[in-house]
Amino acid sequence: MDVPPHADRPPIRQPPTPQRIGVVGTGSFGTALALHWTQADRDVVLWSRRPAFAETLRTARVNEAYLPGVALPEALRITDDLRDLRDCEAIVVAVPSHGFREVVRQLLSALPPNRVPVVVSATKGIETESLARMSQVTFEEAIATDRNVHFAVLAGPSFASELAQGVPTAAVLACGDGDLAQRLRDLLATKVFRIYSSTDVVGVELGGTTKNVIAIAAGVLTGLGLGQNTQAALITRGLHEVTRLCLACGGQPRTLAGLAGLGDLVLTCTGGLSRNRQLGLALARGRTVEDALAGSMVAEGVRNSLAVARLAARQRVEMPITEQMVQVLHHGKSPRLAVEELMMRAPKEEAEL
Repeated sequence: MDVPPHADRPPIRQPPTPQRIGVVGTGSFGTALALHWTQADRDVVLWSRRPAFAETLRTARVNEAYLPGVALPEALRITDDLRDLRDCEAIVVAVPSHGFREVVRQLLSALPPNRVPVVVSATKGIETESLARMSQVTFEEAIATDRNVHFAVLAGPSFASELAQGVPTAAVLACGDGDLAQRLRDLLATKVFRIYSSTDVVGVELGGTTKNVIAIAAGVLTGLGLGQNTQAALITRGLHEVTRLCLACGGQPRTLAGLAGLGDLVLTCTGGLSRNRQLGLALARGRTVEDALAGSMVAEGVRNSLAVARLAARQRVEMPITEQMVQVLHHGKSPRLAVEELMMRAPKEEAEL
């Protein structure tokens, strides 16, 4: 039979098409994620809600406002038009919790109606008034726009600046569909960004939210000059009350022993880059919340404290550290008095939930 020419040569393999990821939000974490995935040969589209800021990023190739000194690759596409995210396999939303609903509403309206988008929340927070988690917000907006949507949440101990520098980092991605969770894990993981999959959306969302409040308390302790004994006690008891709330809302206890629980809590309570911890330090040194936040610092724990306390009350869950932080942050209570009252609480069994 005839043999085609060059039959003995191996076929020429075309390079694989880069996997497209959308990132919504040009704050520190959104920018760091977009930068990291671009460097890992993903096709990334980064969206900014402000056209002028998007143009600045395209021209200067650096986000001096939120991730200063880190060059953005030329391959990273930057846009202010949500329609440019229509072909993305996953759209990662990294915006503050109080702006999440409006952004998702705009996103779903901008995407083709015949596509089922995959929305991955990288937002740590719950709505202050509705007490809705970001998964609930997403599905409410999907119903309002009469369309289907897949949801996942990405959380864990990950400072934006370290991720941008390629420092080895681990996180967890949770989705109610286990198969989709694994596919997203494989899409978003890189050589130095290790991602584990989970189906516990509730646990991962609440773990990432509640730890911010405990981190403010950790900063208060350091600012008051208290020692490592006190810090260890705070982190341990903080994890206890975080776990109580998550279990009451349907989360799984093992999740809180993992990256979205203990891992994120330890990093945020002890890391020098933690904005919530920095706020606690400022409060202990006599500054007001308004004064401490007057600059560019954004500490999600301030809003989260009210939402978490209200959610705990609704679920009839005791969260004494959170309750004291609400008093300090929103009612002018002395940080030192808050610590004293925590120490004077009635004794109880350690394992009691």
